[in-house]
Amino acid sequence: MSNLKPGLDPVLLRAAFGTFPSGVVAVAARVDDRVVGLAASSFTSVSLDPPLVSFSIGTTSKTWPDLRRATRVGVTVLAEHHDRVARQLAGPAADRFHGLDTTSTPEGAVTLTDGVAWFDTTIDRHIEAGDHTIVLLRLHAASHANHAPLIFHRSRFGLTHSA
Repeated sequence: MSNLKPGLDPVLLRAAFGTFPSGVVAVAARVDDRVVGLAASSFTSVSLDPPLVSFSIGTTSKTWPDLRRATRVGVTVLAEHHDRVARQLAGPAADRFHGLDTTSTPEGAVTLTDGVAWFDTTIDRHIEAGDHTIVLLRLHAASHANHAPLIFHRSRFGLTHSA
């Protein structure tokens, strides 16, 4: 017997999507001598050959037009202690990186220094998909540490929560 309910109420759909826990990443780059970026919970590995990862961004994002002009893009998998950082990265664009310890490559990829994993990427392509854009990133370098990742589940950061 199925638990599916007819129709796709947006509130119920968002709640259903939220039952799947995901990690959280910071996606950032230096563009026009300033750091631009955001937090994303839609990050996933795509391919080893060629090395690709992806994230999705809302089509109404005011950050995407700047970020898509970046020569290189840094991706940091956030650590479990980054719940405040994730909220800051989801806040007003002008304040997103204020006070955060970051590292930049000469090509402009920006990463947070105390994450779980770091990726130096370029935008390979992007695909419009409903109210989001799927961004495929080609990897040029990767590194990782032995920390626990930040989890986003049921619209909250931290450990998974019961219903």
